[in-house]
Amino acid sequence: MTLVEHVRAMARNNAWSNHRLLTACAGLTEEAFAAPRTGFFPSLQATLNHILTVDCFYLDALEGGGMGLSVFDPAIPYPAAAGLVEAQGAVDRRLIAFCDGLADPDGLERVVVIDRGEDGLDRETVGQVLAHLFVHQIHHRGQAHAMLSGTCAEPPQLDEFFLDYDRRRREGELRRLRL
Repeated sequence: MTLVEHVRAMARNNAWSNHRLLTACAGLTEEAFAAPRTGFFPSLQATLNHILTVDCFYLDALEGGGMGLSVFDPAIPYPAAAGLVEAQGAVDRRLIAFCDGLADPDGLERVVVIDRGEDGLDRETVGQVLAHLFVHQIHHRGQAHAMLSGTCAEPPQLDEFFLDYDRRRREGELRRLRL
């Protein structure tokens, strides 16, 4: 697997994992979704909205969209899980399309500008931004997964994506999601 192929696979893993986690959360009441929980952010609602807004922030920088820090207003754009499922899915499809558009490893070396507000403009390579974005998503999804364990919803498996051994467990779902 080349590095570009790996990045493409990570974008699909991200979409699959987000779908599984948000589908589980969609079974919660709005109160349970917003209820205080232990984590870096104080609720599933805050954690999963943070994943979405940070995805939007970095994807906007990768695409040269110019939105900058305005993507964080409001901090919780989707108070209910149902709206978040659709919004995150749309951003995940954009990320897949961006990664699929990387023709070769040179695309990972392109420099993008990230608006850091008062800290000024930051320059990073596409590869660095994608690596950070994938780690950020995994980090916070793990926290949301742990929070979900304290609800009536069953936390989904999120680690059956890459191995051939797990292929039969995910094939139908990936086909339905068109990943």
